[in-house]
Amino acid sequence: MSENTTGQLAPVIERAAAWVERIPDSVPAPGPDLMVGLDIDGTLLHYDGDLSAEIRGAVAALREAGTHVILATGRGVTATVPVAHALGLDETWAVSSNGAVMVQLSQGEYEITDVVTFDPGPAVRALASEMPDLLFGVEDIGRGFKVTAPFPTGELTGEIDVVDLDELVATPATRVTVRAPDLDSDDFYDLVARVGLHGVSYAVGWAAWLDLTPPGVSKASALEGLRGRFDVRPGATVTLGDGQNDEEMLQWAAHGVAMGDAPDHVVAVADAQTGGVAADGAAVVLRALAMR
Repeated sequence: MSENTTGQLAPVIERAAAWVERIPDSVPAPGPDLMVGLDIDGTLLHYDGDLSAEIRGAVAALREAGTHVILATGRGVTATVPVAHALGLDETWAVSSNGAVMVQLSQGEYEITDVVTFDPGPAVRALASEMPDLLFGVEDIGRGFKVTAPFPTGELTGEIDVVDLDELVATPATRVTVRAPDLDSDDFYDLVARVGLHGVSYAVGWAAWLDLTPPGVSKASALEGLRGRFDVRPGATVTLGDGQNDEEMLQWAAHGVAMGDAPDHVVAVADAQTGGVAADGAAVVLRALAMR
């Protein structure tokens, strides 16, 4: 991040102009030949839940040029669609549930087009056996969640139904969310190492939050499917993210950009690192793309 002569953070436009030189030559000018995949939380959305005017404007500039701007998030459908609408992404696609659910948005409505599921039972029972106080939630697509006990207020969206563990794992799932409010992310990494997780993909999120998804499914696998659908060249892809569940898509893209707040293991797989979410680091990259 650059500073101006007064020591203040330079305006997004000024920082974006400097970023243009960092974009690979294979990445085209804004338009239908360009595809951009964007994480939401900690990337576009500030920690207080705000979408800044800089983010809104940068997304709009790409969208109006015809660029394929795709939200790619661990959020469920009910928490993804409102963000898409807030950004004016009303005629596009979105990747939800870490790649397990694909949504097509059109005319203010949405349609769930692709769903990948797995048997959550073995992994959930193994985790519950090791740590009985864990909270488990299974996405009820387009509706909300089934949970074994209430999650902290505001962490899940949609309708919440409390069920026992047997009912929770009785049917195939797109995503299982595991929460331990009194622990931190390092505790969850230790837990995963002790238990060993087979037949699932997983990502540890902020605090003590673990997402389980179908094996081989990620934001990257879903974005690759959309890239083929849009007939976009592999070299014409850009992604931004800040978490472990963004690592695959940062590696997949021709220009994968980690946020300034991202942990070291995320930065290590990215091609570049922008400023943090509070500094509108994503807007800098998006504005730079719009300038080409």
